[in-house]
Parts: sequence; structure tokens; C-alpha cells
Amino acid sequence: MDFKEFTKNVLNTENIDFAGIKSRLSLASTMRLLHGSIGVSTEAGELLDAMKKFIFYGRSIDRANVKEELGDSLYYISLVMDEMGFTLEEVMEVNSEKLKARYPEKFTEDKAINRDLDKERQILEK
Repeated sequence: MDFKEFTKNVLNTENIDFAGIKSRLSLASTMRLLHGSIGVSTEAGELLDAMKKFIFYGRSIDRANVKEELGDSLYYISLVMDEMGFTLEEVMEVNSEKLKARYPEKFTEDKAINRDLDKERQILEK
């Protein structure tokens, strides 16, 4: 496969319903979710960059920067949770329940790979 053929395949699967996309983007709730989601992704990248510099460049961990990136991440997470009507306690609780179902006694690589996704989804949808 060459790049031209790959690009043709990409274009065949691109969503070009721009009217529908524009309509969804015009919603204030969509803008808040998009803002929060982009922010979470950006801050996660900045945190990962700090780890890269520590592991691969031999720099010391900049604790103040890590704290800043975690705080910035929480800012954007809070924005998304507010738009979705979730509380932090609710998100923490459902995450704990999901992990208890996945690892009833303790983490194992086998349980991480062979998960009961239907059971986890039921927990998440409570």
C-alpha cells in the first residue's frame, strides 16, 4: 500500500456530514465538553512530558510542575463533570466498584487482559 491509496481509504471513512457536525458543535454543552476534553488531553501530555524528561533525559522530577499539571487536569475534569452532572464522589465510587469487579482480590495481568466488559459496563451505567 502506498500513501495515496492509504489516503483514499482514509477519505472513504471520513465523516463529511458537516451540517450535522456544525449542529452538534453549536450546542453550548458541546463546547464545554470539548473545552474540558481538550484541556484534559493537553494537561496529560504536559504531565507525560515531565515524566519523559525524568526518565529519558535524566532530569529531576519537577514537583512544582507536576502539582501544577495535576491541578490543571482537575480544572478541566471539573468542567466536564459539571457539564455531565457528575460529582467527584460519584466518579470515584463507580471507578472503585469497576476496579473491585475487575480485580476482586488483587491486580493480576491476566485479569487486566481478560476483563468482563459487560459486567464493568453495568457498573458504570448504575
